[in-house]
Amino acid sequence: MTYIPFPDIAPEIFTIRIGEFAFSLRWYALAYIVGLVLGWQLVVGLMKRPALWGGTAPTEPRRIEDLLTWVILGVILGGRLGFVLFYQPGYYLANPAEIVKVWEGGMSFHGGFLGVVAAAWIWAGRNGVPRLSLADALAVAAPAGLLFGRLANFINAELWGHPTTMPWGVAFPGAGQDCPGVIGICARHPSQLYEAGLEGLLLGAVLLYGVWRLGWLMWPGRVLGVFLTGYGAARFIVEFFREADAQFVTPDNPGGAVVLGMQMGQLLSLPMIALGLWFILRARRA
Repeated sequence: MTYIPFPDIAPEIFTIRIGEFAFSLRWYALAYIVGLVLGWQLVVGLMKRPALWGGTAPTEPRRIEDLLTWVILGVILGGRLGFVLFYQPGYYLANPAEIVKVWEGGMSFHGGFLGVVAAAWIWAGRNGVPRLSLADALAVAAPAGLLFGRLANFINAELWGHPTTMPWGVAFPGAGQDCPGVIGICARHPSQLYEAGLEGLLLGAVLLYGVWRLGWLMWPGRVLGVFLTGYGAARFIVEFFREADAQFVTPDNPGGAVVLGMQMGQLLSLPMIALGLWFILRARRA
């Protein structure tokens, strides 16, 4: 069977040891840092171009640095609490001390998204910034973080897809080789790369084209609507190729379905699609 061997990349970029203390910079942490910084610069760039907004930008570029602090808190707190509540509430209810151990993994995009929404809503209210226009700017920045985050998932050899015989299947190490019924090397869909391409590159390109060429920022809510609809649709599709979350897999439910045959990622994406379509229609009527 033709497959792609998993690249020899360690999850840690480097490790510094001082006595018994060890500090490691991981690709996953770097992805968060690069995504946030790049997103910050994108939003600053949009605020420096009033013409994109029809004459007046929602706020001054210098104020975005303060917003970045709020967004970071929203991503971390929302992402972690979302994982706890959406994916493993029973475990963390029994082990509440484990909730703060973010370094051991366990972040939810949908939770992080809600965290950023809450943080931006509060910040905009405190600073007199139009909330819908601010949401549009943040939507333009989001695909960059999604791109780097999914690439980091691939490097970590996590969140891989179902076994496949396609020539681009990847032989993930460790638990990735636990494929019932497969004899020999087990290749899987690189679903992390599917998401990086759809949620990061494609969606990001669509939003940038809409902003720079079609003037979408002049209709508050349009960019946000396209982002919500695009991300929700991309995530819903990729879930068909992605291995189910282990906590939902049982002998009676090998597919890990949560409701009506859908996985948790698909279930959480449906409201995003519906809300995104509503924002798009609302912007058209404005």
